[in-house]
Amino acid sequence: MRSRPPGFYLIVLTGVVVALLVGLGRPLSDIRPTPALAESVPFNCLILPGQEAASVLMTNSLTVDASCIVTCKFQTTKYDNNPQITCAKPVPAGKEVEMCLLSSGGDKIVKSTEGHAECTK
Repeated sequence: MRSRPPGFYLIVLTGVVVALLVGLGRPLSDIRPTPALAESVPFNCLILPGQEAASVLMTNSLTVDASCIVTCKFQTTKYDNNPQITCAKPVPAGKEVEMCLLSSGGDKIVKSTEGHAECTK
C-alpha cells in the first residue's frame, strides 16, 4: 500500500472521490464554498390574445447579471387541465426578458393560478 503525505486524506462518498487537505493552517470554513442564495424577482405570467398561449416574463432586479428561473401555472377551460411551465436562463442586470412561451394545447387559458421567480448571482 502506498503511503500518503501527512495531512492528506482520501474520502469516497457514493462513488465520488473527494480529496481533503487538512493540517495546512487554514480553517475548514475557508475551504468550503459558500452556497449561492437565490433572490425573489418580479415576474409576469401573461395570457396572450386568443387565450391559447402564455408568455412568461421576468425582470432581473439585481445589480449584476444572474441565472434566473421562473415558474408559471395556469388554469384552462378544460377540467383539470392546469399547464405549468418552468424556464431558466441567464438574464442581464436590470433587464426584463421573455423567458419562454407556453401553448395551452388547444384549450383556452382562463387565468394564471400561481408562480414564482428568482435569480442567483
